[in-house]
Amino acid sequence: MSSTPSVQPAHAAPVRFEMWRRIYSRLGPYWKAALVATLLVSVSAATQPALAVIMKPLLDDGFTGDKPYYIWAIPLAVIGLMLLRGLCTFASNYVLAWVANNMLLGIRREMFERLLGLPDSEFKRGDTGRLLNRFTIDASNVTNLATEVITVIVRETMIVVALLAVLLYMSWQLTLIVLVVLPLSVYVSRIFIKRLRRINRDTINMNAELTRVVGEAIDGQRVIKLFDGYERESSRFQYVNGRLRRFAMRAVSADAAMSPITQFFVGLSVSAVIAVALYQANTEGLTVGSFAAFMAALGQIFDPLKRLTNIAGAMQRMLVSAESVFTLIDYDPEEDRGTHHFTGQAQGRVEFRNIVHRFADAQADTISNVSFVAEPGQTVALVGRSGSGKTTLVNMLPRFVTPTSGQVLVDGMPVDQCTLRSLRAQLSLVSQDVVLFDGTVAENVGYGSLHEASREEIRQALQAANLADFVDSLPEGMDTQVGENANTLSGGQRQRLAIARALIKNAPILILDEATSALDSESEHQVQSSLERLMAGRTTLVIAHRLSTVQKADKILVLDAGRIVEQGRHEELLSQGGLYASLYRMQFRDVN
Repeated sequence: MSSTPSVQPAHAAPVRFEMWRRIYSRLGPYWKAALVATLLVSVSAATQPALAVIMKPLLDDGFTGDKPYYIWAIPLAVIGLMLLRGLCTFASNYVLAWVANNMLLGIRREMFERLLGLPDSEFKRGDTGRLLNRFTIDASNVTNLATEVITVIVRETMIVVALLAVLLYMSWQLTLIVLVVLPLSVYVSRIFIKRLRRINRDTINMNAELTRVVGEAIDGQRVIKLFDGYERESSRFQYVNGRLRRFAMRAVSADAAMSPITQFFVGLSVSAVIAVALYQANTEGLTVGSFAAFMAALGQIFDPLKRLTNIAGAMQRMLVSAESVFTLIDYDPEEDRGTHHFTGQAQGRVEFRNIVHRFADAQADTISNVSFVAEPGQTVALVGRSGSGKTTLVNMLPRFVTPTSGQVLVDGMPVDQCTLRSLRAQLSLVSQDVVLFDGTVAENVGYGSLHEASREEIRQALQAANLADFVDSLPEGMDTQVGENANTLSGGQRQRLAIARALIKNAPILILDEATSALDSESEHQVQSSLERLMAGRTTLVIAHRLSTVQKADKILVLDAGRIVEQGRHEELLSQGGLYASLYRMQFRDVN
């Protein structure tokens, strides 16, 4: 699986164009609303130069008394313009917020669908903080800044163009001074924009690191307290927190530096305009009203220019966030080229044929030429020291891991020729690390098939898992909320909920991955009896360190360094006096 996104780094001009295209292509379904918002922004923008134009008749004619109706006409015009501007601004902001939130809805949906389709290997990278950051911060940045960019560019550009038209109308000579100074201001600002782009990318990466550090502190709070890890975790947090502060201050300094630079150029242009205007007033008859209108327009033009300059920083944040979002969206999903679809339940014959596997960065094979068959209804146990390849081998059955060579077959069909959903519909899993979801007991037991499982079926599954009495004692029975990952339940109760969930699925092939290794003896006994009901009539692959749990297995495979070194039933392997017997005696001695 290639985890390299199809986009290139965001500093390349062609890629920036592609990023813009991908962001704003998501406006497509909402183009009518975006067009209405643009028109409203345009009307709001048109009111600003109109206020400057009013200055000429007000000063040239209003104070002379030549047009007495100006006493009420001009104030009413100002009130009307401000009302129109306020209404259009409110409406445009609302419509653009609606567009932004709908875009965010779609982008997050795309991201989540791709997240669910990522290969199992991607989740082993441990980049949880970065993934969460993409959903919470980056996606929101993309949509909010995308609509902000539209608003600012449309509104401020129209204001600048309209004000320039006013300036040219009042005095083209004075306007030329402004047009000479403005490009110099823009050029200097671009230097700071490039710096902001780098800082924004570093800030996003460090935000992900902050999320990861805080998440680990929450998950590992008991370990931190018991092993006195306060100083270490505080040091990690302070480092990340300090880096974020430094990045923030660098961004502020770069952003703040643009303001005095802009003000310097404003002062330069205003000084030149005043000097030329005074000369024109004495030689060419420039009126007070024309000069006041010109200065009013000139005074208003620098704010929109500043916002247009500053929006470049927002655009860089948007592009950096978009790069992060589209990196996830562009990940290659799980390869699913299979065409075979199981109709109904499989018989459950599982075969591993000449399996070899080596991880990408490993120097040696993890699995070396392993072959075995589990007939329908048989229980096959895989035992051995840690790191012998048991879990890697079993993970090839649901195609979480792909063998380097060899084949895994179900009912004689290679699993890579089966569709993923069809293949996994034939499998159930109960592992040491039980995953339960924030919901009710019934929702967790009927997970994935809740739309098909009746209340009676769920109750029967709970009874088979020796959990019905406990559930009945809960405040709301099966409708009791279990909380986040069911942390309010004991380990045995959580395991039996997972068993009940597997019973509801009723798959013909069952994987038990250390299902009782973390339990005390009493809980293990309760869970073991539930497991025996679950295993009845199913092909079962058992990974176990506690050899007492596999004594009834039809076949025990003993793995060492990725190879099957012994196989047989419990009594046979004990009588051989090999690795299995050694491991069994060691556990028996530890127990006693």
